[in-house]
Amino acid sequence: MTVTDDTLTALAATLPQGCLVTDPDLLASYSQDWARDPDAATPCAVARPTTTEDVQAVMRWATEHRVPVIPRGAGSGLSGGATAVSGSVVISTERMRRIEVDPATRIAVVEPGLLNAEVKAAATEHELWYPPDPSSFEICSIGGNVATNAGGLCCVKYGVTTDYVLALRVVLADGTAVRLGGPRLKDVAGLSLTKLFVGSEGTLGVVTEATLRLIPAQPPSSTLVASFASVQSAADSVLAITRTLRPSMLEFMDRASIGAVEDAMRMGLDRTVEAMLIARSDAPGAIAAEEIAVMADACAANGASEVFTTDDPDEGEAFAAARRYVFHAVEKLGSLLLEDVCVPLSKLPALVEGIAAISRERGVIVAVVAHAGDGNTHPLIVFDPEDAEMTERAHLVFGEIMDLTISLGGTITGEHGVGRLKKAWLPNQVGPDVMELTQRIKNALDPLGILNPGAVL
Repeated sequence: MTVTDDTLTALAATLPQGCLVTDPDLLASYSQDWARDPDAATPCAVARPTTTEDVQAVMRWATEHRVPVIPRGAGSGLSGGATAVSGSVVISTERMRRIEVDPATRIAVVEPGLLNAEVKAAATEHELWYPPDPSSFEICSIGGNVATNAGGLCCVKYGVTTDYVLALRVVLADGTAVRLGGPRLKDVAGLSLTKLFVGSEGTLGVVTEATLRLIPAQPPSSTLVASFASVQSAADSVLAITRTLRPSMLEFMDRASIGAVEDAMRMGLDRTVEAMLIARSDAPGAIAAEEIAVMADACAANGASEVFTTDDPDEGEAFAAARRYVFHAVEKLGSLLLEDVCVPLSKLPALVEGIAAISRERGVIVAVVAHAGDGNTHPLIVFDPEDAEMTERAHLVFGEIMDLTISLGGTITGEHGVGRLKKAWLPNQVGPDVMELTQRIKNALDPLGILNPGAVL
C-alpha cells in the first residue's frame, strides 16, 4: 500500500508527540547504515519510540496498512541490515535507553538503544563485565548487537552476544509483545525461542528489551605483539597458540592495515612487516605470564621477526585501540566493501593466502584484519566509486572471497549479519532445505512479509 499523509496522520495519532518524524531532511539520515547500500531508499517516516507500547502501535498500524518496517539500532551495521526500502517506516530504537543492573544475580535488563559501551560502564560500577565487544563498541547499540549476534575482539575466549542473552521482549509483526526466556541461567522450558531472535536481523520481530548475563570484572591483561615477514608465518603461529591455550584476544593485521593505522595514529608500527599479531592473556596471577610466554615461544618458533610483551594495561590497550581503528584508517584510502567471513581455524592460512591471491589477480587493495583466534576474518576491499571499472572489480572480489570462504567450509558472516549485501551467497552456504525452513519460520511470524523485507532472504 502507498503511504499517504492521511495514513501517517493516523499513525502519529497513536503515538506520543514527537515520536514520528516526517521531515525530509531528517528522513534521509535514516535511509541506510554504515554499509552505505547504494540501493537504499528514503523512508516515508521514522518512528522513534520510547516504550514497547509505542512499538506495538507502529506494528499494528503497519500490519493494517501493509507497510514495510525497517528496525534500526545505531546505524553502525556493516551488511545493509538497516537499509530502508521504498514506502517503508523505520523504527529507530535510539530513545529506548533504560537499564537496570542486578549485581546479586549478575544480570542487566537493558533497552535496545543503550550503546554497548554504556552497558559495559554500568556493569563496571558493580565490578561486573559485559564481554561482547565489537570494534565499534563505543557507537553500536545493544539492539543492533542482538540483531546481528555481534562478536568482537574477546570472543575467542568469552563467546558472542547470544552467549549472554538470557531473555528478550519482542514485538511481533502484528503488534503482539512476547517475553522470551528469563533471568535464570538454566531456563530450558519450551522451545529455545530466545535464541531464534538473536541474529534474526529484524526479520522476525523488534527487540524492545534484553536481559543480559554479566560476569565478574575482567582481570588485568598482559599483551603480546609479534611481527612476521609472511602472512603464512603469522597464521601458523595462530594455530600453534590455539592448540595450546585460549587467549583472551588474538588479533591479526596485514601489511595494508598496519600501514593505514600507522598513517592515522603514528604509533611507530613497523610498516615493512607483512603481518602482526596482537594477543592477550587475562588469566589470574602468574598464569598470565605463563600464557604470554607460551604464545611468545609459538611466534618465535614460526619465524616472528620481533616479539614484544607488556603487562602495562595502558600500553597493551594502545595496541588494542590500533586494531579497533583499522576500519576507519583503511577507509581513508577509499570507499570500502566490508566482509565478515569465518572459517575453521585449520583453514585460516588458506583463507588469508587465498584473499591475497584474489587481490593480486584483480588489482584491488584488500586489507585484512581478523579475530584470528576464532577464524573470523574481515577483508576490507578498497575502491574508487567514481571508477566504474574498478568498482566492478571490487564487487567481483567481494563475491570471490565469499565463494572461497564457502569452499573452505566457512560462513559468510561471523558477526555482522547477512543483511542485504550477502544474501545472494546464503543459499550456497546453508543449502536449499535450510533456506526453505528459514522461509517457513519467516512466513509463520511475519505472514505479510513487512518486517525488514529484502534482508537475509
